[in-house]
Amino acid sequence: MHSTDRLPVRSTPQNQPIKRHNTARYYAHRVRESLTTRVSKTLCIIFLSLLLVAGIILFVLYLSLRPHRPRIFIHEFSIPALAQPNGFENAEIIFNVTARNSNQHVGIYFDSVEGSVYYKNQQVGATPLADTFFQEPKTTTILHATLSGATLTVNSRRWMEFMHDRGQGKVGFRLEIKSTIRFQVSTWD
Repeated sequence: MHSTDRLPVRSTPQNQPIKRHNTARYYAHRVRESLTTRVSKTLCIIFLSLLLVAGIILFVLYLSLRPHRPRIFIHEFSIPALAQPNGFENAEIIFNVTARNSNQHVGIYFDSVEGSVYYKNQQVGATPLADTFFQEPKTTTILHATLSGATLTVNSRRWMEFMHDRGQGKVGFRLEIKSTIRFQVSTWD
């Protein structure tokens, strides 16, 4: 009676109802929980987005208003007395430097600028270059000085060292510019 080409069919006498694993209260709780979760996630996203935007704005402001140091350039440095055999009596050092404020919106206050000249790490002379002054953004200020007489502390032995080094073709001097600087952020109009 049974043929091998047919599959056995199992039939149940009654249709069984679908089993319910969870109650209606469980599903209501899940819907309520997901609603509060969605609201809290939305609030967190809004807060973190505002925090990110504020951080980007502060970073851009920092980059645009960050002060840069003034750039100092030597344009002329000469000791004319080195060319004369008896130059020790009328020795003088002449130099011109420029201070460049490359900031876009930041001015610089210079407090009593002083220039010092060194030879072999020994100070040869010092002089005040300028009193307190304010430098506007994107400007260049020229500072000129001459060291001679009381501002130049060179003795005859040191002058002979200058002449000896000049005979060898190279005399090494170091010029230091010292000042206390303060920055002022200008306002937008």
